[in-house]
Amino acid sequence: MQYTIEARVLTTPRSVFDAHTIVEAPSERDAIQRYVQERDAELVSMTKPPNGGESIATVKKEDAIVLVRVYAA
Repeated sequence: MQYTIEARVLTTPRSVFDAHTIVEAPSERDAIQRYVQERDAELVSMTKPPNGGESIATVKKEDAIVLVRVYAA
């Protein structure tokens, strides 16, 4: 399944994160893990609403902190 990942930089205008990325993965959790690993970043937190919908994660790399939305493409 494909998941869309949207990133919004919270702390700095300089970023190694693309605003939109498509990731192939079996689940939203796997999609964000792949996204984080490919960017050599750190997953700070991840939340998935109990009723489904998109997951929200916070990702950190160096001095950049990014809010990430993950949902089925």
